[in-house]
Amino acid sequence: MSRSTDTRRGRGRAPSRTPVRPTRRPDPARRRDAIRAGAIVLLVVAGLVTLFLVYKSSSEPSASDGTTSATQGSSQYPFAVGNPGPGERAPGFELASSLGGTISLEDYRGKNVLVYFQEGLMCQPCWDQITDLERNAEKVKAAGVDTIVSITTDPVDLIARKTQDEGITTPVLSDPDLAVSRAYEANKYGMMGEDRDGHSFLLVGPDGTIRWRADYGGAPKYTMFLPTEALLADLTAGRSKP
Repeated sequence: MSRSTDTRRGRGRAPSRTPVRPTRRPDPARRRDAIRAGAIVLLVVAGLVTLFLVYKSSSEPSASDGTTSATQGSSQYPFAVGNPGPGERAPGFELASSLGGTISLEDYRGKNVLVYFQEGLMCQPCWDQITDLERNAEKVKAAGVDTIVSITTDPVDLIARKTQDEGITTPVLSDPDLAVSRAYEANKYGMMGEDRDGHSFLLVGPDGTIRWRADYGGAPKYTMFLPTEALLADLTAGRSKP
């Protein structure tokens, strides 16, 4: 056998070699994208946490802005105290009345008037509240309340019909654009957002100064009715002296 033949055969039997792949280095652009994506995720999480803390702090009014959290009153009927509060001048108003004509706060000058902001036509417990107050008129008077006036945001003609159907004689005033409700911030304590009032009471003294306030319609209970006895107990315990 010739040497050339052996050489060719040797070449034919040469073992195969697995090609060695070069080590891939991280792509700088991909690393930058990954770092950027991670930073965005962290910023989003931090933003959500910040929003939660802001919401929590804003939903728990503090004494610094003249408002207390809903921890006053009994555990069954807790209430907040909004602005304007006791010791402040009650904003004036003149609104159309279920009794016809208009009624203003000035009409009650020299009297202790209990102003009751309520949710309106769709809140039957709110009307039951007025009925219960009228049923306990002697107790209300004994607590130092000379008269009661209610305010809600429904049209006056519908309010007048409702009071007739319920046999209610207490004047109920119409505040359709929420001008008076916002002046008293009574629309901040209810279940329907800020488009309607909640269940708020203010005792305005003979000189037009607020003597007592309780906003029952807000969190956590969203109370839309409480017995007159419970209401008067809170009023007696909390009313400020002239």
